[in-house]
Amino acid sequence: MRAFVVTKYKEPLQEADVPEPTVGEHDVLVRVEAAGLNPLDEKIRAGEFKQILPYKLPLILGNDVAGTVISVGTAVRGFKPGDEVYARPHQDRIGTFAERIAIAEDDLALKPASISMEEAGSLPLAALTAWQALVERGKVRPGQKVLIHAGAGGVGSIAIQLAAHLGASVATTASGSNADFVRALGADTVIDYRSQDFEQLLTGYDLVLDSLGGENLEKSLRVLKPGGKAIGIAGPPDPAFAREAGLNPLLRLAVAGMSGKIRRQAKKLGVTYEFLFMRASGDQLRQITTLIDQGVVRPVVGKVVGFDQTPQALQSLSQGGIRGKAVIGSS
Repeated sequence: MRAFVVTKYKEPLQEADVPEPTVGEHDVLVRVEAAGLNPLDEKIRAGEFKQILPYKLPLILGNDVAGTVISVGTAVRGFKPGDEVYARPHQDRIGTFAERIAIAEDDLALKPASISMEEAGSLPLAALTAWQALVERGKVRPGQKVLIHAGAGGVGSIAIQLAAHLGASVATTASGSNADFVRALGADTVIDYRSQDFEQLLTGYDLVLDSLGGENLEKSLRVLKPGGKAIGIAGPPDPAFAREAGLNPLLRLAVAGMSGKIRRQAKKLGVTYEFLFMRASGDQLRQITTLIDQGVVRPVVGKVVGFDQTPQALQSLSQGGIRGKAVIGSS
């Protein structure tokens, strides 16, 4: 089976022949027809998470998939060969930059009927991140004010639509050339990050979804109202993440130190900071599917490349300039 693998951190992906996936009794074997490209893939390739996500090399990358069921394990009841499905595999079982992948039944959902394979392949990681930030952790309610950074990106473009559906007033940061695009997604206020300072223009927000980290995250704390919450997906990781990840005591201390400064700043301002490392969930994907097929949320695919172009496409992510997601298609 062909796949693109990380053989050494910080080195380009290498095409390789790899063993066929092992299909357990609760697993579904999927023929990969589309796979989204995510900044997470590039961060893993660069070795940024090797201390807290100790992947064994060589590693097949890829965190998003849409495809067709080939076979199912003996205990699988929810899927059958021929079903069109999509998923974000469990973090310990990534590997969608390959011809086939085995995925736990609980992490899988039927593909939305109203969209293409490429559109479905763009969705799982970004849509689950938005859902877990806004619905699960943020508990966004009608009338609240939500700031979503990088609104034209993969997570941002979905999060704007979801926050608007939940009844929030949505602000976002984007380039001036993307202002009309993010307004069409549901943003009420658009801040041109190249010429405007969102901290000087926004105040009294209930929730911020930050995908940039660093100074941007620090400034985000200051636009929150007392009791507000900033959720970061670019880090730094916090003690709750370390506990959930089952890290050893030494690593837990290290992680606590990494986020100590931002958590102290948040506490001083009367707000909170949480790190979100999204998790796989077939149940949440099914709820997202309903919103997609109802036309509430639409995927945004800015670029589709062939399987053979995977290494170049992954490295080009850092250049930006793509609305929504870049996707590897079956061509």
